[in-house]
Amino acid sequence: MAGAVVAAGVLTWLLPDRLSVGPPWLLPVVEAALLVALAVGDPGQITRRSRELRLLSIALVAILVTSALWATARLIHELIVGGPTTNSASELLSTGVNVWLCNIIAFGLLFWELDAGGAAARAHHQNPHPDFAFPQQLNPQLAPGWRPRFGDYLYLALTNSVAFSPTDAMPLTMRAKGAMGLESLISLAILSLVVARAVNVF
Repeated sequence: MAGAVVAAGVLTWLLPDRLSVGPPWLLPVVEAALLVALAVGDPGQITRRSRELRLLSIALVAILVTSALWATARLIHELIVGGPTTNSASELLSTGVNVWLCNIIAFGLLFWELDAGGAAARAHHQNPHPDFAFPQQLNPQLAPGWRPRFGDYLYLALTNSVAFSPTDAMPLTMRAKGAMGLESLISLAILSLVVARAVNVF
């Protein structure tokens, strides 16, 4: 999880200034501060149950998702009305991939935080009602004692952004379906518009 937050911070830093929320350094610094606070409050896997840690984790995920959505909206705006990014195919593709990866990481973290009340609640079996059903949970004899890790949610976000539909875990709740549907729409808009514009520029 920490590695994904760092990667998202680096990708955000590399975005063109016009696609960032505020100065390019602002969000990465805020994300780093929240990540350090989480690590100090619960070193390791963020499994300690605490209302304060839960709020910090939600705040971190909210910032990452908001940043990704903002960058997506700004990129789509430039693709529609024109802008510096759309004049160079190489810059457009690199910026498009950057924004797309930011969305995958952000939604991976959102799924991880959303499912069954977050990592701490799952670790302590506090919430018996999951938001996602993984194959190992539906067939426990295949992997006794298995529970989802962050990598499983990142993989879910990746496949959902490519296939525009569930390919691994199935959403069980309306909020899970809404989050997956939103990510699919964002990914479809990014991939279709960026590729179409890049072909025209070439």
